[in-house]
Amino acid sequence: MLTLGFFLLGLIALVCGAELLVRGASKLALSAGISPLVVGLTVVSMGTSAPEVAVSIGAALDGLPDLAIGNVVGSNIFNVLFILGISALIVPLTVHAQVIRQEVPVMIGASLLLLALGLDGRLSINDGLLMMALFLAYTVLLVRQSRRESKETQAEFTEEMPAEANWDKHWAVQILLIAVGLGLLVLGSGWLVDAAITVAKSLGVSDLVIGLTIVAAGTSMPEVATSIMAAIRGQRDIAIGNVVGSNIFNILGCLGLTALIAPASVPVADSVLNFDIWVMLVVALACLPVMLSGREIARWEGFIFIGYYVAYTAYLILMSQQHDALPMFSNVMLMFFLPLTVLTLIASLLRKPASNKA
Repeated sequence: MLTLGFFLLGLIALVCGAELLVRGASKLALSAGISPLVVGLTVVSMGTSAPEVAVSIGAALDGLPDLAIGNVVGSNIFNVLFILGISALIVPLTVHAQVIRQEVPVMIGASLLLLALGLDGRLSINDGLLMMALFLAYTVLLVRQSRRESKETQAEFTEEMPAEANWDKHWAVQILLIAVGLGLLVLGSGWLVDAAITVAKSLGVSDLVIGLTIVAAGTSMPEVATSIMAAIRGQRDIAIGNVVGSNIFNILGCLGLTALIAPASVPVADSVLNFDIWVMLVVALACLPVMLSGREIARWEGFIFIGYYVAYTAYLILMSQQHDALPMFSNVMLMFFLPLTVLTLIASLLRKPASNKA
């Protein structure tokens, strides 16, 4: 009962924190003359990724490298497949041209970099320095780009914001809303993760699978709550920017910091290197054709994303238990789902290659 109580309290804190964070971030974007997309890619994404940072660093310091790596890789898979999927089910997500042109390629590049750095079976201090330097350079680039935006672009973002009361028009109130929202998100996700780990440990699930599934989903709850709330409020740039920005930050910032702070290099398990990182890379690559098909993530595409996350999670559970159904499940995925996905993406691109030229 106590575990269930913390789980429910965590959900309540996430919902309240997401509402405050989205409101404060969207208003701050207008007050500072910065686009909601850039705010989603920076302030919101880094804030909602705070649980991933705390869990990965704590796990590395406690001698649990599988949990540290699995948390980030699993979170990135969860962010794209589940969060973008469920957000698109709520409302089709119009994709900003900058996301297609710049942010998704950066996310793909960060995924490739993690794969390359992990080939020797570890993330060293030098690897951490490289990742942190790249993340800082990327953040500076975003801020400089936003400052160069035209007045017409800023006016477009202003029009997209729903008409609301102006009690939070002062920048100090907006920053307070962001701070309180982030605090509730971190607190709520912590309660959820602790409750989920308690249940998983009692079932005998390994640290790696816990990291790739329960902890990854739990530490991504701030992103879930924030993106869903942003989609409901019509602030789709924050919904998408939050997910893509979080994935970039998780690899470059979170794992970069973990590699720098860990007492020794962070080992990368062979199973992660041979399977899960590749899944993360394929998921990142899949974003390009999906987003290019009419410059939006449609509801049916969101449904496919969620279906694949369910299949991936089922595979991990079967694999961890060495279940008799694992070979059959793997064959079905290879012979049916993967070819169907390729055909669906090709058909999507051919069906509406230029439906949105904005």
